Amino acid sequence: MSVEPERIQKLNDAPERPETAQYILYWSQMNRRVDSNHALLYAVELANKHNLPVLFYEGLTCTYQYANDRLHTFVLEAVPETAKRLKKAGIGYVFYLRKTRQSPNDIFYQLAKNAAAVVTDDYPTFIARHNNQSVPKKLDIAYYIVDSSCIVPMTVIPSRQYGAYTIRPKINKVLAKYLKPADDLKVKHHFKQPIPAFHTEVTKENIAALVAECEIDHTVKPSKQHTGGLLEAEKRLEHFLTENLRRYATGRNEPALRATSGMSSYLHFGQISSLEVALAAKNYAETHKLMAAEFLEELIVRRELAFNYSRFVEDPGNLANLPDWCQKNMREHLHDKRDPLYTATQLENAETHDELWNATQKEMLKAGTIHGYYRMYWGKKIIEWSPSYEQAAKIMIDIHGKYALDGRDPATYTNIFWCLGLHDRPWPSRPVFGTFRFMSLEGMKRKSNTRAYIEQIHSLKI
Repeated sequence: MSVEPERIQKLNDAPERPETAQYILYWSQMNRRVDSNHALLYAVELANKHNLPVLFYEGLTCTYQYANDRLHTFVLEAVPETAKRLKKAGIGYVFYLRKTRQSPNDIFYQLAKNAAAVVTDDYPTFIARHNNQSVPKKLDIAYYIVDSSCIVPMTVIPSRQYGAYTIRPKINKVLAKYLKPADDLKVKHHFKQPIPAFHTEVTKENIAALVAECEIDHTVKPSKQHTGGLLEAEKRLEHFLTENLRRYATGRNEPALRATSGMSSYLHFGQISSLEVALAAKNYAETHKLMAAEFLEELIVRRELAFNYSRFVEDPGNLANLPDWCQKNMREHLHDKRDPLYTATQLENAETHDELWNATQKEMLKAGTIHGYYRMYWGKKIIEWSPSYEQAAKIMIDIHGKYALDGRDPATYTNIFWCLGLHDRPWPSRPVFGTFRFMSLEGMKRKSNTRAYIEQIHSLKI
């Protein structure tokens, strides 16, 4: 079965050039995986049509914003399994680790010179968004982007949605069409060409040494709680299905219970697909007579609402994208007295009077994640303790970008901006927040076991 055409967009007018080409080039920017990858499947489809092999190119540069040991390590930990699966599939693999700013920065273009066409990921934030805007016009071969991040392709919903209540019926109307396993990779022509000298061989044993050689921020250490790669993602998914799915609906908002899936980092880096996760949860629930509706709501409706937001705004991190009622609310309460006020450095270092808030920030610093329920409280307090809404948003975005393994993601922006009214509704007015939803420490204590959570965070290894 071919890849659904609504997943595919051609971003330039250049033709496919199979006559003089050596391969179809798949550029793995965000979906860093082999299985359940519609973009790679489309590259194989083109390659089989033109009797060519496929070359899978993945890069990691030292120059992206917030580049540090934690993010680099998480990406590199996935590479050995990717290489193993590509070799088994008969697909060539080039991984290029750009260690310094003086290292070559034209590897993609070198590889594209010998390609009949380029296929890459349709992704509305971070590096892929920029590259997909700037690179196609520089090529004389066809440049395709393919949506393998969402279960329902983003193009199926052609306008911005303003809440789960508007996107949910649109998704549910077509979900059955797309909630099905992706095809297996079946290449006609195996890749047999020499691998270029700039390829970086990555093994489990040499990751730390490779990271140490990179010109990046070495102060943010790798997470000891989250190991990157498909095998770890599959292990966590299995644990969630067998241990947590049955208690997800009742336990997801109790952070100390750890009843959530823990998949956000793996989904962000594309090391596992939301399609695989959704099908696994659906099938397991049906087999064991469990309910998976609440989990699938978060994974599909809420996550794809975030992708919809990022797709239809120019800059997902700009407060100007908030609805009119949010803009009016911020204008009216801009000069409300904030007390206490904390600096960005104090917040980053978890130096506030609030023990629960400090614990949530320490989870970010140590592990690279915050439980979703407490992340809402975390964000609300940053708004309360910052001199302006703009500075509060910047602090939240910067902390996620620097420390979070699921930062720089469509869901990151919507989670942050939800604290400022995005995809929410007006509430009774109060100082600083106006009609934005308010969350208090007393409310957290009533609704969750804050003491158990704080003790868990204190025991985390760093």
